[in-house]
Amino acid sequence: MPLVRISLLRGRSADQLRAIADSIHQSLVDTYNVPPGDRFQIIEQREPGEIIYDAHYLGIERTDDVVFIHIVAGRWRDTATRQALYRALASRLAAHAGIRPEDVQVILSPNEKDDWSFGNGLASYVENAR
Repeated sequence: MPLVRISLLRGRSADQLRAIADSIHQSLVDTYNVPPGDRFQIIEQREPGEIIYDAHYLGIERTDDVVFIHIVAGRWRDTATRQALYRALASRLAAHAGIRPEDVQVILSPNEKDDWSFGNGLASYVENAR
């Protein structure tokens, strides 16, 4: 179960936001072995000045269309799978949401199975926790 926080500057339409969210989820399904119904996303739109970034860091030219995608997901995925996710996100967001690949920034926060509770005060992925 990934939890995805999508942060961007305010000003996009509801259709654009949905295209961004759908593109991110489909990339996770396609590359990260996430079940289609396993979707938890938070979209944060910020005012100018509330997102501060280096427009030229590592030689990548970013614009105010930058989208920060913070994904909290299990640590059990290898580097090749993570790299496939990065490529899929940049490609799908460009194709379906009109976001330049240079404006797609991804941050993974891996964790362990016992770090998740989906409710009822239980560690949902821990055997015998139910």
